Amino acid sequence: MQKKWELLPEPPQDFFEQFPELPKIVACLLYHRNIRTQEKIDEFLNPDYSQDIHDPFLFRDMTKAVERIFEAIKKQEKIVVHGDYDADGVSASVIILSTLKALGHTNYEVFIPHREIDGYGLNMNTVKQLADKKTNLLITCDCGISNTKEITYACALGIDVIITDHHTVPELLPPAHAIIHPGVPGEIYPDKGLAGGGVAFKLIQALLKKHKETNSVLPNNDTQESHEKWLLDMVAIATVGDMVPLIGESRTLTLYGLIVLNKTRRMGLQKLLLEARLMQEDGTKKRDFDTYTIGFQIAPRINAAGRMDHANVAYNLMMTQDASTAAELAYQLDKNNQDRQKTTDALVKEALKQIELETIRQPVLFVLGQGWSTGLVGLIAGKLKEKYYKPAIVMAENNGEITGSGRSIEGFNLVESLQSMPDCFTKFGGHPMACGFTLVQGKLEEFKQNLISKFEQKTTNMNLTPTLHIDAQIQLEDANWGLYDILQKFEPFGQANEKPKYLAKNVEIHKLEPVGKDNKHLRIIIRNGEKTRKTIGWGLCNDNGTNWCKELKPGDIIDLVFEMDINEWNGNRELQLTIVDLKKSI
Repeated sequence: MQKKWELLPEPPQDFFEQFPELPKIVACLLYHRNIRTQEKIDEFLNPDYSQDIHDPFLFRDMTKAVERIFEAIKKQEKIVVHGDYDADGVSASVIILSTLKALGHTNYEVFIPHREIDGYGLNMNTVKQLADKKTNLLITCDCGISNTKEITYACALGIDVIITDHHTVPELLPPAHAIIHPGVPGEIYPDKGLAGGGVAFKLIQALLKKHKETNSVLPNNDTQESHEKWLLDMVAIATVGDMVPLIGESRTLTLYGLIVLNKTRRMGLQKLLLEARLMQEDGTKKRDFDTYTIGFQIAPRINAAGRMDHANVAYNLMMTQDASTAAELAYQLDKNNQDRQKTTDALVKEALKQIELETIRQPVLFVLGQGWSTGLVGLIAGKLKEKYYKPAIVMAENNGEITGSGRSIEGFNLVESLQSMPDCFTKFGGHPMACGFTLVQGKLEEFKQNLISKFEQKTTNMNLTPTLHIDAQIQLEDANWGLYDILQKFEPFGQANEKPKYLAKNVEIHKLEPVGKDNKHLRIIIRNGEKTRKTIGWGLCNDNGTNWCKELKPGDIIDLVFEMDINEWNGNRELQLTIVDLKKSI
């Protein structure tokens, strides 16, 4: 779908005058990211772990949580950490279990649900099984806030529950012993955008801080500070993998997490990076690991475990210290990811046929697949949403039960809409832009009609054309190493801090050629006067949209929106403009 281009306005003159030391382009980029005070600018441009990480005891229930965990450790009570099956939930589980071990606790287990069998979050059967195993304390990671019924049951069976979560908060909070969640009503903790792994990290920070009051080192003779910082690779994976805003504390945690990731001691990560061909046997890297590495190489492989098999594979990989075991598990994750890609592609084709036949004219897209893997419905929904720019709900029916996942567009809060019709679900949860649910039998049509009605009510006066926000219009010669070096200050890039996008108008195509497998990508050499630049456009020769390989020829004049990147090969580095969108000049 053709996007509407919106060139963001320059800041008011008084903003430039307030910060005269900032280069103009830096001031513009900061202003567009709503970073407009000296304190926020300093934190953003120069993140400092010693200053920009908040006290974990700002969480109102943190003292209760820490005291209960140390009581369990002292009495050697059974602690079960209940995670989730995605990169965020797995990372959060690793963070907490690693710390319980470091604190000397031995009576613990991890429980990560099977996506197909157990579904998201806690369920009644799991609670009963944990009670039968004499569990005294249950700590949730990246889940739990929507499980009021299940946690009420756990309390009745004598299990204390500590929730660490970040998902949308329901009206009725679970009766947990402690809730560590930045979004619950009345919570004063400053960073509301922490991922599940970030919330889990705040819990272990508090545990380590409390432990240090009476002990100079941990039982394994490691220092509390060292243990804390070596867990930051998992915090970065959780934060980027779950696509939370990379601003404030989350940005600082991710920045330092990338430093740890680039020299990780974690055997499983080393083997996974080797499988992804990002690292060689001798430990040398092809390039520094960044948020792209996590988002497109590491997190998809961790997620593939829960989608195609069981997330325990990913958890065990991150916890093992044995090289041969790590190699086997990394190979398995990589194979799961390849299988996931093939199966997803096949199911997307089926979903597209179903949409074209049944729901193409509806404001909300619905797809129902018989026997489809519930681990893939979210990926399919995401691809449908991108193609049609409509909310997409993809469901799988297995053994008479319908489980689904949804992806939304700007302006329509999915999980809020689900909260308005709780009678349709046996279980649901999520974020404004993504949700998951299990339908009550016989409620499918009611759910569809209710959701369409909600969408129409919420978007009556909205322009739903997707908008591409552009940071600045520049001349081609200004896209140089100097600008690229300035942009390094803005890394790590991610949600709420995306790579800056620039507009170049009336540039001439000097040369173009399709490249890559199946010739679906397009390399264009563009020229503006005597200046030429290499550009690459991923997927521009795809027949599903405008096939620019057929539409363009040398000599054509185009406008293009691009990001600045580096192309590296055989030790060489050159600037490369990555095309975000283009159109022929008028």
